[in-house]
Amino acid sequence: MKFEVKVRVWLKPSVFDPQGRAVENALHTLGYGDVDRVRVGKYMELAVEAADRAEAEAKVAEMCERVLCNPVVETYDFTLAAAGAAKAGDGQ
Repeated sequence: MKFEVKVRVWLKPSVFDPQGRAVENALHTLGYGDVDRVRVGKYMELAVEAADRAEAEAKVAEMCERVLCNPVVETYDFTLAAAGAAKAGDGQ
């Protein structure tokens, strides 16, 4: 069974985020002074083949821990859905 996976990775709150700070400063410069606490992360989509949902979740968690995320300074979450399942809000 194929699963469509969406992974989000971001720095832990205790880790300084220079990209987030740069974006926040740029927004302030452009007149958006009411914006604060900007954090920048990564978003990934992938397809995973697995026997069932539990196996797919275990595979994705392992991928995140070993490759997609640096667990020392980053955290992650993910969603997965059976490939071909209707998705809300995608206009299709």
